[in-house]
Amino acid sequence: MLKYLPYMFKTLWRHRIRTALTVTGAAIAMFIFCFVGSVQQGLNSLSQQRESSRSLIVFQANKFCPATSNLPEDYDRQIFKLGGIREVVPIRVFTNNCRASLDVIVFYGMPPGQLRTVREMELVEGDWGDFNKYQDAAVVGQAVASRRGIVTGDKFSIGQYSVNVAGIFESENRAEENYIYTHLEYLQRKQQGSSDGTVTQFEITLEDGVDADKKAAQIDDMLRSGPVETDTRQKGSFQAKSLGDLTQLISLSHYLGLSCVGLLLVLLATTTVMSVQDRIREHAVLKTLGFTAAGVFALVLGETIMVGILGGGLGVLTALLVLSQTHLAIAAEAVTIAFTPTVALMLSGALMTVVGSLLAGIVPALLAAHSDIVPALREN
Repeated sequence: MLKYLPYMFKTLWRHRIRTALTVTGAAIAMFIFCFVGSVQQGLNSLSQQRESSRSLIVFQANKFCPATSNLPEDYDRQIFKLGGIREVVPIRVFTNNCRASLDVIVFYGMPPGQLRTVREMELVEGDWGDFNKYQDAAVVGQAVASRRGIVTGDKFSIGQYSVNVAGIFESENRAEENYIYTHLEYLQRKQQGSSDGTVTQFEITLEDGVDADKKAAQIDDMLRSGPVETDTRQKGSFQAKSLGDLTQLISLSHYLGLSCVGLLLVLLATTTVMSVQDRIREHAVLKTLGFTAAGVFALVLGETIMVGILGGGLGVLTALLVLSQTHLAIAAEAVTIAFTPTVALMLSGALMTVVGSLLAGIVPALLAAHSDIVPALREN
């Protein structure tokens, strides 16, 4: 088969405009497949993180956006007394948009001493000392910094808040790189300079072996008689609730990805059938010169696979490059889903390309292999 590669290349080059259009179509189909798949991968990573099941989020009951949740900060001492809890972190959240958006800015205000114990992050620029020293200092996720052109030493302002960037951080969790972390007291501060003593939520780290659902119910029961009723959930469940209908839309997008594979199959099959019809006499001549039906079948199928892999591979690599460089993310209610181009997704795209190309070429290859020689030679 390999000895016929020059012939297949020559055949494809002879119809280079048709080949180029087919390659482009295949590339677009697989680019969309990987693009849509990266959103699904980002959603899956939220629920698969270990802290999603070992952490609880305490939020104000019957509220849907961080801007509407206000809990007394002294709830942290009451919660910690229940036992089975390793750490309680008060968090103030500010976001410029609670609706689904591709460019949401989310501030998380946390006590600086607890930030690095509950978040896995590493500074690629700046210094933790500067962050701890100044109350209006912030560390910015790499994705936000890339989208907004932020560097260490900048002053970044949005809404009523203006922070000095003490560093840029990266994290194994790509969603984290879409957040900005600053001091709790800074976000609590009113315009007149006082702290209101409330937080948006508490993040609780449980001891090993503690039943998360039972502990969540225990917290809500204890605080039901307090000034503000709470709704406590596992972190993964809380994030899913915050994302709401967006989660279902992302799940449905899986079918859009599969539709792109179907489009690849139909495109390649149609193009190959047209090629076979244009080369009826050529295939008849090959049979006359000694090519078997299996040989003609292999030639046509090889050409289809070659075009499919060229176009699909181009689409997959382009998607990987674009997603890696743009740091795209979609957020709703201060919960972010990062577009995650994983190795598994790229391999899945490559596999779909090969399988789709193979299936697309079988029927046209059979038509070429079983055509009669004499009628084919009479074709004009």
